[in-house]
Amino acid sequence: MKEEQNYQKESEQLNFLNGTIKTTINENEKDLGIKRPLNSREEQGEISKTQLSPENILILDTETTGLDNESDDCIEVGSILFNVKSRSVLAQQSFLLPVESNNAEKINNIPAAITRLPQPFFEAIKYFESLVHASDVILAHNASFDKKWFGLKKLPHIEKQWICSMDDITWPSDRQLKTRPSVKDLALAYGVPVWNAHRALTDCIYLAEVLKRCDELEKLLIRALEPKVLIRADISYEKRHLAKNAGFRWNDLIKGAWSRHMSRREMEKLEFPVHEVDS
Repeated sequence: MKEEQNYQKESEQLNFLNGTIKTTINENEKDLGIKRPLNSREEQGEISKTQLSPENILILDTETTGLDNESDDCIEVGSILFNVKSRSVLAQQSFLLPVESNNAEKINNIPAAITRLPQPFFEAIKYFESLVHASDVILAHNASFDKKWFGLKKLPHIEKQWICSMDDITWPSDRQLKTRPSVKDLALAYGVPVWNAHRALTDCIYLAEVLKRCDELEKLLIRALEPKVLIRADISYEKRHLAKNAGFRWNDLIKGAWSRHMSRREMEKLEFPVHEVDS
């Protein structure tokens, strides 16, 4: 019997490698209190004036076999359902996705062979979907990277607002952090011991511990959810350090320019000239 069960699980793994899952996680379940997505800049701006802090956040992180979401694969997903008011972890999860090879093994230390061992990954994805449904927003560090893996190949699409803990949250100045801190730097700034890196659930734990220690977490989250616009710095080469220190990136969002996404409230506080770009 045990051999038959193992054979069945191994067959499911092979089917998973050869197939795809294209489930969409939506926000239309009123019984769970899920907020519908914001559809326009005007709607976002109007809601932000009276917006309350989200109640539940799904802290999310991924490990992948490379940087290209078209040719590479997501190999691991970690997530923690975090309640803002109580500063408490409600649930947490981590699961591997089977792959044939992992070109990023030296970084994330996940051998491809381990991912193909029998495991209840279909059930894991279903549980992951339930955690997404129970959350108001998704929080990830460098969210633009994590977000692009969902809705492709094995993982369901997520129709929720995302907060990037690196770009969207302006961390208190007394923590003396860079404008775009790493997870490690963020954890250490809040007195969180760092014992490992580059595993999905571990990085989620670091972020959860940071959120627990934030006295003004609700305020930080509300401001992080403000509508963002693309801003270009009108600055000389000699003063480029001002843009860099403010989180602007060279030749990234706009070729040949320092630029970043930020709220109009943040834009007004800059000490150098900028202008909004139609994105």
